Amino acid sequence: QVQLKESGGGLVQPGDSLRLSCAASGRISMIYAMGWYRQAPGKKREMVALILTSGGSTNYADSVKGRFTIARDNTKNTLYLQMNNLRPEDTAVYYCNADVRADGAAWDNWGQGTQVTVSS
Repeated sequence: QVQLKESGGGLVQPGDSLRLSCAASGRISMIYAMGWYRQAPGKKREMVALILTSGGSTNYADSVKGRFTIARDNTKNTLYLQMNNLRPEDTAVYYCNADVRADGAAWDNWGQGTQVTVSS
């Protein structure tokens, strides 16, 4: 299994920046991809950004392209999400995800989430 722990959430004003971190532990070598998801009140959880372990390819939701950047530091087993020019609609609980694959099976591991609130 892979354990994930997010940090870095908080209350910010529109236009501010914030960086989320996700520390991974456990069977890191089985991680195929990692990503950030978010869930706002009354809405479904949605993908924000993904990064593949092999090659580092990234994918972003249209709503965050050009404002958010996902990155992974393999030496620290940590995933980051740099969020710039934050908007009130970015308010949500942000979750770190690891797509784990081994022996022909695949499963998701999730962190506990961190709250991001954008408000003036």
